[in-house]
Amino acid sequence: MAIIDIIGGGLAGCEAAWQLCRRTGHCVRLREMRPLRKTPAHKTGNLAELVCSNSLHSENITTASGILKRELLELDSLIISSAMSCRVRAGSSLSVDRALFSETVESRLKTIPRIEILRSPVDSISDISFPAILATGPLFEGPLFQEIMSKVGEEKLYFYDAVSPTVSAESIDMDKAFWGNRYDESGQDYLNLPLTAEQYQFFREALVKAETWPLKDFERSIFFESCLPVEEIARRGEETLCFGPLRPVGLTRDRRIKAVIQLRLEDGLASAFNLVGFQTNLLINEQKRVFRMIPGLEKAEFLRFGKMHRNTYLNSPLLLNRFLEFKDIPGLFLAGQLTGVEGYCESAATGLCSALFLASRLAGCELPMLPDETMLGSLLRFLRTPQKRFMPMNSSFGLLPPLPGRIRDKKQRKLAFAERSENCMPEFIRSLNQMLRQIRD
Repeated sequence: MAIIDIIGGGLAGCEAAWQLCRRTGHCVRLREMRPLRKTPAHKTGNLAELVCSNSLHSENITTASGILKRELLELDSLIISSAMSCRVRAGSSLSVDRALFSETVESRLKTIPRIEILRSPVDSISDISFPAILATGPLFEGPLFQEIMSKVGEEKLYFYDAVSPTVSAESIDMDKAFWGNRYDESGQDYLNLPLTAEQYQFFREALVKAETWPLKDFERSIFFESCLPVEEIARRGEETLCFGPLRPVGLTRDRRIKAVIQLRLEDGLASAFNLVGFQTNLLINEQKRVFRMIPGLEKAEFLRFGKMHRNTYLNSPLLLNRFLEFKDIPGLFLAGQLTGVEGYCESAATGLCSALFLASRLAGCELPMLPDETMLGSLLRFLRTPQKRFMPMNSSFGLLPPLPGRIRDKKQRKLAFAERSENCMPEFIRSLNQMLRQIRD
């Protein structure tokens, strides 16, 4: 069996290594530059470190994210199964203890003798054994990046992503908070901090006037609409926060409450909370000042401050073929957020797919394409469909082909999408297993 290089030990790279070794018997060198070379966003040198939120989003099958998780589990996903073993309370959301999650992923990979984990940067294509998978993540830069971009002839594109702050549990004034899940009065997974109209106005005014970090080397300001800084949302109108991350709908019927800030557990010990939807680019002193205006956070101890970092992605429809392989660099497959997907599960999904595409190439056979009716198949179709302006995309019902008949009820329509996806998977999995047997034989 071939030895395959995977460049990058994030979610996509770890998933690809798992799939190649567990499913095909290939040997893998998983090459991670951290901790020898750091990034602006990572805190550790651990594999599969979650840089932003600790949430992998909803598991509910009536959500696009829930459908994608189910499909990935059916395909023996390392990332999803590990996340489920490290979960913290978060209602229908799959949220994890981020340190335990990273530790779990790395320890499971280390149980496979055919995986060698190398802690060293890769600065040239000549240092890579082909075929290989590039899963360097959205902070990709340096000599290897420049060499690849010179070969594919495309300029890199940017969008900004942001990290939410985390506060210690013991520093929160629990007398001003209440537990509850949205639309679930018995829920005890989120800690909620309510604001009256006066408190909300006072907080919003301070937020929009607060000083932010200068963007320095960032050429242009492009925000990813699904991950806007909270201060940017506030600037777009007096009520935008109330219809966004601070919406009170489904949490309280008290008409005196104008907005609600939700806090999500960061770890299994309930020692820290993440401010949901509060990704920010405020200066550290401004974060202390403004966020302590929130009732209940007057004495907040910040364990991690929010910050902005650059995310890079490539124009995949122009640069890649339908197997996630560079058109101009045969044998180099792409995975992770660099492909133009957004989200932890979506990144892991591209790692899974690139691994299977590469394995089928080595076996001299063609992997059957995932049906467009599946969430995973719809993401792959998105990555191969040329667009006027290619922007990162989460899993979404909007990516799926329309249902044959019109279903007026929104929940029933989503269930129909989920059922159609479930019905499509068995035939694909049978074809996949047949191909994998051929590879192992």
